[in-house]
Amino acid sequence: MLDWIQREFIYLYYYMELQAYQLLPFYVFGTLLGSLISVFAKDRIHRVLTSSHWSAFGLLGFVVAALLGFASPICMYGTLPLVAALYQKGIRQDYLACFMVASVLLNPQLIAYSMALGPTVFTLRLVTCFLMALCAGILIKIFYREREFFNFQSFGGGHNHDTDPNLLLRYLKNVGRNLKATFPYFLGGMLLAALFSIHIPQDDFADLFGKNNGLGVLYSATLGVPLYLCGGGTVPILISWLAAGMSKGAAVAFMLSGPATKINNLAALKAVLGLKHFVLYIAFVLLFAIGAGLITNGAAVLFNF
Repeated sequence: MLDWIQREFIYLYYYMELQAYQLLPFYVFGTLLGSLISVFAKDRIHRVLTSSHWSAFGLLGFVVAALLGFASPICMYGTLPLVAALYQKGIRQDYLACFMVASVLLNPQLIAYSMALGPTVFTLRLVTCFLMALCAGILIKIFYREREFFNFQSFGGGHNHDTDPNLLLRYLKNVGRNLKATFPYFLGGMLLAALFSIHIPQDDFADLFGKNNGLGVLYSATLGVPLYLCGGGTVPILISWLAAGMSKGAAVAFMLSGPATKINNLAALKAVLGLKHFVLYIAFVLLFAIGAGLITNGAAVLFNF
């Protein structure tokens, strides 16, 4: 028994150390970048959102809304009061839907973390998240041109924590809050990835999620709903899964369905969507994630990436 515990500890330490060397630079960079944008650029992003210029660009407005959503460093509970205020100022709800979905899927920190996935998967994440946000906005434009999709009446305002008059202290406090909020999940993700590498046979995992099969994409999209807790925590797990044989399409499905159905995000979204639109949102997320995963697998076979 003692020998088994000792071996388990040695293997666990080895895999944790290996991941730390590989992932910590991306985690630190993402945290510092996210806090930098939150403290020094968040107000500028909000001013662009409230500007009347970009909303007059037609379809190009969706592109702007998605990019601003990716650049926004605030969580969904901070995004919804902002979106409610923008809606009251007359910003179109299709643009707001595009911005919200983009904000749910990616933020500056997660973009930096995802660089550790390698150039191919990183690019796939950016492209598919961008397309999902555009699709959400365009669908609202088509089907809810004359109807209300959101209900912001019951959603209260958010609290701004970045108020220290000293900019350096404000930045350091923001970094501290980010570390407190994300590091336990990041460490937990590394631990789960290490345990997975030790105990799950790669051949079994490849049979389930690999070989570019459709069922693997379906399983992965569904698995993203209960398992996705924090973007930083899932990056080491995804790296381990990809090394074990997970197809790129299955990874794409997980990266889309996971953040879009994260429990905290769902609780906030339910407050402004109502039951009917909330169900439509979940159906849209799963169908898009599965479709994007299947297309990715097909393209991977065709173009050999």
